[in-house]
Amino acid sequence: MAEQTENTPNAEGGGSGSSGSGSQRSSSAVTRSSSAVRSRGEGVLTSDRGTTSLGDAVVTKVASIAAREVPGVYELGGGTARAIGSVGQRVGLNTQRTQGVAVEVGEREAAIDLTLVIDYGESIPQVSQEVRDNVIKRVEGITGLSVKEVNIAVDDLYFPGDEKPAEAPRVE
Repeated sequence: MAEQTENTPNAEGGGSGSSGSGSQRSSSAVTRSSSAVRSRGEGVLTSDRGTTSLGDAVVTKVASIAAREVPGVYELGGGTARAIGSVGQRVGLNTQRTQGVAVEVGEREAAIDLTLVIDYGESIPQVSQEVRDNVIKRVEGITGLSVKEVNIAVDDLYFPGDEKPAEAPRVE
């Protein structure tokens, strides 16, 4: 406790004092904070200097990008979500990063639900496990939250040629 009391005035004094000693003090404070976050112990997003809260959108985007990194994942989202997403893209809304991902975020934990479209010919159990592992690795590494579960629903298979070609206008 004495160390915390000693560090707080020094950090504040370092900002208005000489830049050399202030840089050293704030650098060591950053190092202590970073190591506390990496430990994933109790109160991982809380330090003696404050708390960090994460919005659901942060975890959703990290999980979405992590799932798309896995070979064999064609797209995220169910049929309805993909249809709504394509309409949203036409009117200028970018829903692609959050489509097919639902999260629950607590103070230290997260639970993630994914809906996937997998390339035909890929092993669904293997791709699902690779997605689960990558999402856990990325979310825990980037956010510091502990991922309790990643539930995956495979909604569809993608066959090459499934894309509908743009129809030519009937009238020119």
